[in-house]
Amino acid sequence: MSTFVLAIDQGTTSTRAIVFDHSGSVVSVGQLEHRQIFPRAGWVEHDPVEIWNNTREVIGTALAKADITRHDIAAVGITNQRETAVVWDRHTGEPVYNAIVWQDTRTQPIVDRLARGDVDRFKDRVGLPLATYFSATKIVWILENVDGARERAEAGDLLFGTTDSWLLWNLTGGTQDGVHATDVTNASRTLLMDLGSCEWDEQIAAEFGIPLSMLPAIRSSSDAFGVIEKSSLLRDVPITGILGDQQAATFGQAAFDAGESKNTYGTGNFLIVNTGEEIVRSGNGLLTTVAYRLEDEPPRYALEGSIAVTGSLVQWLRDNLGIISSAAEVEELASSVDDNGGVYFVPAFSGLFAPHWRPDARGAILGLTRFANKGHIARAALEATAFQTREVLDAADADFGVPLTELKVDGGMVANERLMQFQADILGVPVVRPVVPETTALGAAYAAGLSVGFWAGLDELRANWQEDRRWEPAMSDDDRERLLREWRKAISKTLDWVED
Repeated sequence: MSTFVLAIDQGTTSTRAIVFDHSGSVVSVGQLEHRQIFPRAGWVEHDPVEIWNNTREVIGTALAKADITRHDIAAVGITNQRETAVVWDRHTGEPVYNAIVWQDTRTQPIVDRLARGDVDRFKDRVGLPLATYFSATKIVWILENVDGARERAEAGDLLFGTTDSWLLWNLTGGTQDGVHATDVTNASRTLLMDLGSCEWDEQIAAEFGIPLSMLPAIRSSSDAFGVIEKSSLLRDVPITGILGDQQAATFGQAAFDAGESKNTYGTGNFLIVNTGEEIVRSGNGLLTTVAYRLEDEPPRYALEGSIAVTGSLVQWLRDNLGIISSAAEVEELASSVDDNGGVYFVPAFSGLFAPHWRPDARGAILGLTRFANKGHIARAALEATAFQTREVLDAADADFGVPLTELKVDGGMVANERLMQFQADILGVPVVRPVVPETTALGAAYAAGLSVGFWAGLDELRANWQEDRRWEPAMSDDDRERLLREWRKAISKTLDWVED
């Protein structure tokens, strides 16, 4: 009998394969980073072939570390960096261009052209504003800027997918009848899916000039997507779960019901608040998205607060400023000072995402005096993550009207105890970390396992969730309000920076 589920977690900076047992515990991990390609300011790319090759290697590593074979794996789930766009030739399997990453801002002129002065013109149907963040404008850029791409797409020769679709197609045979599909959560991040029907909106696709033949079939998050092809170490194992990374983390946190939420601290921060079967239209700068869908059940929806730069700001301190030599050192450096010294760091490197949606903003360090040192800058960088999270939680409360009583957290930055304490302080509610922090991969594993009966249902998954650490707020109301007031002032200074 198969005793494990394997999840492929294709993220912004690395690809991992993680083997989980029935209790939801990690058995083994294979991980490889891939290159971050920056051809120009504001451009961010990945090599899809490198990602595919890494995926095959990390699968082998995870199986070897666990000393198991494909016969021990009941199913495979995939979770992925959302919005990142890959376009490839269906006949050769070759990408026509590098993957354009969700952080990339080159498509702002396309956004402006399509918006016609109203970035919300499609929001009622797709839940999203027109922004460089989402996949559709990236597809348009490739069609308009890669020689011959438009003609090949209209001839039916090109396929589009987020990285889940790219891996699924390759794992299931590629040019030899590979499955071209995605799930509702990833489709809901393209600007092209109608939230009500969970189908591609033909009119919007036509306005973008994107042929429907490029688009993958939309399936439920827990579904029979296909079987892995013969040459793989996982040959004949079914792929039965796909979720975009933030929805996968929500699923892994067992936030299945309306009002339940989680916040992931990764390259960026992503708050998701489950709204159940109700589609809640945000009036406060949040995104309406699909939380998950299980086979033939109705989809569950969510409000999302997407913050572009949090963990990547720590990487910036390391790689661009050199004030730390590893990401883990930021906590020690931030702890070398008693407070932020009046310093605020607004990391609007790609403009501001939720709840502001200001592509004209740019990053700024404010409040500097001769007293300020690198400890204050490190502390301000960590505090920026907590301030931005407070902003999107306030927006979610205004939209959905269910006040937060505690915040479940996951992602790489939750190991930083200073940050977690400050997060609790600035929210005024407890922050809770689970025993298994790999909630993104776990969510994909859960979706896959449910489809094949490895887990019996959501109640069994709820029983797996266990609390590891809780941080209680310890800041006075006056101090909290002062810090938030100064943060809002800092935000205001970053706006209207980009004139063109």
